[in-house]
Amino acid sequence: MERYFNQIQMGYLGLLPFLFFVAWQLFTGADATAINMFSYYSMGILAFMAGSIWRPGAQSKVSAWLTVAVTIPFPLLALASPLMVLIYLSVAFWVVLLVEKSSPLWPDYYPDYRKMRVVLTSVVFVSHLFQIAMFLSLTTLK
Repeated sequence: MERYFNQIQMGYLGLLPFLFFVAWQLFTGADATAINMFSYYSMGILAFMAGSIWRPGAQSKVSAWLTVAVTIPFPLLALASPLMVLIYLSVAFWVVLLVEKSSPLWPDYYPDYRKMRVVLTSVVFVSHLFQIAMFLSLTTLK
């Protein structure tokens, strides 16, 4: 069994809720509840991803700060518009991936794991773009 098999399997399974919220709105139309639930799930996954790569002492100070900095604004996101939350989250997933790729451990990761991280971030990003479009369609319909 490959070294990173469980991480790869769990990573792809973690995509299912993102895809569920996209499918929900594809079949039923733009829905504020789905957008909010998507955002909450996205925040949870982002916090998990940032926490899983945060290695104090094993990375540069800049990388360590960038890793946790993406989650620091979470309480303020409660005050932001759903559009700003979705934009923030879509960018933050790329920040976490870039920090992980800049880690000295990245070349040692199994190639399928590295590929999975890029695929996951790309699909999550596109899912956020879809949610942004759904939110914009809700606001223009009013």
